[in-house]
Amino acid sequence: MGKTVFLDREECIGCGMCQDICPEVFELDEEGKARVIKPQGGPEDLVEQAIDACPVSCIAFKE
Repeated sequence: MGKTVFLDREECIGCGMCQDICPEVFELDEEGKARVIKPQGGPEDLVEQAIDACPVSCIAFKE
């Protein structure tokens, strides 16, 4: 089935790094927190960069 992107909104601080790196998968909502808009099928290399760049490590791939 592939990898699914998971984001823990409770931990998110709304820095926007994930959206800057991979806007196809992440966006900031009206509360200023990130959310996943495309949990599967996004560019895995950019999602990996977003995971690495997240200052609170609230993004992960789930199998």
